[in-house]
Amino acid sequence: MESMTGYVMPAMPPATGWDIHCHTVFSDGTETPTTLAEQSKALRLCGVAISDHDTTAGWGEAEAAARQVGLPLLRGTEITATDEDLSVHMLGYQYDPANAHIVNLFETTRAARLRRTQRMVELLSRDYPITWQSVLDQVKEGGKTTIGRPHIADALVSAGVYENRSQAFADAVNSASKYYIPTPSPTTHEVVAAVKEAGGVVIIAHAGDLSRNPRLMTDTQIEALADEGLDGLEVWHRGNPPEQRERLLDICRRRHLLVTGGSDWHGKGKPNRLGENLTDEATVAEIVRRGVLPLYR
Repeated sequence: MESMTGYVMPAMPPATGWDIHCHTVFSDGTETPTTLAEQSKALRLCGVAISDHDTTAGWGEAEAAARQVGLPLLRGTEITATDEDLSVHMLGYQYDPANAHIVNLFETTRAARLRRTQRMVELLSRDYPITWQSVLDQVKEGGKTTIGRPHIADALVSAGVYENRSQAFADAVNSASKYYIPTPSPTTHEVVAAVKEAGGVVIIAHAGDLSRNPRLMTDTQIEALADEGLDGLEVWHRGNPPEQRERLLDICRRRHLLVTGGSDWHGKGKPNRLGENLTDEATVAEIVRRGVLPLYR
């Protein structure tokens, strides 16, 4: 377990701080890393993180934009994983993006995600006016973009089937729909090992969000990952109801884990507002201390 070096765990959502859970056009967000930096600066955030799905492709633009507006930047990725029968999202920060293990993990996941998305589109096209090309038309950064269900949803919106992405996710693109195919993913244990090997910090995202799985990760599942090097839990997230925030805080207290928050901003792709949930400065400082990359400023 990591030494905490005097880290004081926050017990309440911070009023000021960093938004460290943000998506751009390099995965399923609608805005560029440049817009992310500019809007974060306009909101007077202390700093921001880029955390696109299963890729580091947007880091370069995010670095240039953060420097341009004068805002410090955490570099991260949201990594899709499985734990028993659950889909789990994990946030990896400040790791070496050239590490062979993590590069291979992302390439494998993105290739599997692409094949799975194509198969879903084949099923959906029998009942809806979409094609693989109409899905590709929603992709902003070509081969650099991690393609997935949000792009299917956008194609359905473009075809006039739904008014917005949220409606599509509530219906045809939902994980309970007959068209759904799970994303082939590494296990949470493999992700912890990969991020730690690459010198990074790993957090479980929105672990109390009941809308994502039939059940939540148990305390036992989370604590098993803490034994393996898990650094923290994203507590301040709109998907975690109050009783789940308390449960996650209790696990963090018991296991001396970091407590983070983030908006899960996707631009116009979700109603989540940039900066609506934050991570305090002390927690960010501890993430930077543990990671192999210096803070980008």
